[in-house]
Amino acid sequence: MFFLQVQQVLTDTLSQSGKSEFFKQVDPFGLGMTVIGYAIVFIALLLLYLVFYNLTKLIQVKLRRVLRKEGAIDKEKKDISVPGEVNAAIAMALHLYFLEMHDEESAILTINRASKFYSPWSSKIYGMRQHPR
Repeated sequence: MFFLQVQQVLTDTLSQSGKSEFFKQVDPFGLGMTVIGYAIVFIALLLLYLVFYNLTKLIQVKLRRVLRKEGAIDKEKKDISVPGEVNAAIAMALHLYFLEMHDEESAILTINRASKFYSPWSSKIYGMRQHPR
């Protein structure tokens, strides 16, 4: 009931003085709309961050449940971490591999002038229409 009364007051106000005048009276500098807009954008970004941050945890929990039902995961946790030296060796091997993939080319460019200056592509006569006789 209250909302209907508020809606009726807003409708009457807008119809009497026009929309722009109403908004000038409510928010003369436009700061309210700006703050509301920025707040909506930042809240949406925060919610997206929280969803994506917790999505990996949710997927891991569901995967562990499925693997436990199948018996693939033991109750005790095993240390499957890789030492830093092994990671460094793998990274160095990949770097050297990708470094050798590219051809070495000289940066010397040679421009030869064409002996034939005429080309039907640049001729304007072929773009002209023939008049019917």
